[in-house]
Amino acid sequence: MDESDLVFSKHCQTVTRNGKTVKVEIYGSGKNDWILEVVDEDNNSTVWDDPFPSDDAAFEEFQRTLEEEGIESMIGLDH
Repeated sequence: MDESDLVFSKHCQTVTRNGKTVKVEIYGSGKNDWILEVVDEDNNSTVWDDPFPSDDAAFEEFQRTLEEEGIESMIGLDH
């Protein structure tokens, strides 16, 4: 998939918890193949292995991870 073909979700946003900030990026071709990527302040990226059927499902997974594992679980080791 070429970057120019990407569709970005309405759920893309910056989230701050406990003084730490990450950028939530949800994108895909718009055909049930949404990718969830979280980028920390040092540009470390966490990408989920499997695509999601919708951008809503990807965002729900981000929220679940944030609540259950904390923002620290999505931040690189150099923090």
